Amino acid sequence: MRIDILTLFPGMFTGPLTESILARAQEKELLDIRFHDLRKFGLGAYHQVDDSPYGGGAGMVMRADVIVPAIEAVMNEGMGGKEGEKGNKGNKRNRGKPWRIYFSPRGKKLKQAEVERLAKRDWIILLCGHYEGIDQRIIDGGWIDEEVSIGDYVLTGGELPAMVLIDAVARQIPGVLGKDESAAEESFSASLGRKKEYPHYTRPEEFEGLKVPDVLLSGNHGEIEKWRREQLGGRSRA
Repeated sequence: MRIDILTLFPGMFTGPLTESILARAQEKELLDIRFHDLRKFGLGAYHQVDDSPYGGGAGMVMRADVIVPAIEAVMNEGMGGKEGEKGNKGNKRNRGKPWRIYFSPRGKKLKQAEVERLAKRDWIILLCGHYEGIDQRIIDGGWIDEEVSIGDYVLTGGELPAMVLIDAVARQIPGVLGKDESAAEESFSASLGRKKEYPHYTRPEEFEGLKVPDVLLSGNHGEIEKWRREQLGGRSRA
């Protein structure tokens, strides 16, 4: 999967996307992440990307004549099969149209079912807004396919939601996790009925007077499976 990130602050992604599972996924070329600095598409000597809102009010709005050229440039580059300005070598074949996501409090709540749907896509473009958001004409004009929210709260920009989405989606890509069944039986997965996962235990068998449930030590796989199903959704662990 290829993911292009349009952002004013590409440096924010350095830590989260270059460690652990996401780093290994890029090394294996299972995930191709590329960053595009929106300032490079800014206007004038100061590379302006925003302006005051029509109708008045606090804050600034990101301009359509900056964002749209940026989206179109990334699309043209990607569909032409050339390498981006930063990221892995990736797959140089010609691609179809990407799925373009903008992070917004008005967007559809990101849940596991949506993550699984997005993981089936070959190419995603993530637009990280800032300030009061983007000019609505970017959405109305068809340059955005979907608005996404990660929760009912307000963040400074779309960079943190982008990291959340990338991490969640990457786990669904075959080969990214050590065992593909690790993702198949996680909290909110289809195999668990979209419920919270059962609790886990490991050695030691007893810790500070707290013991591992007997059923998990029994070796009876049928009873273990039954117990785990009973724990789904956060029920009592006793």
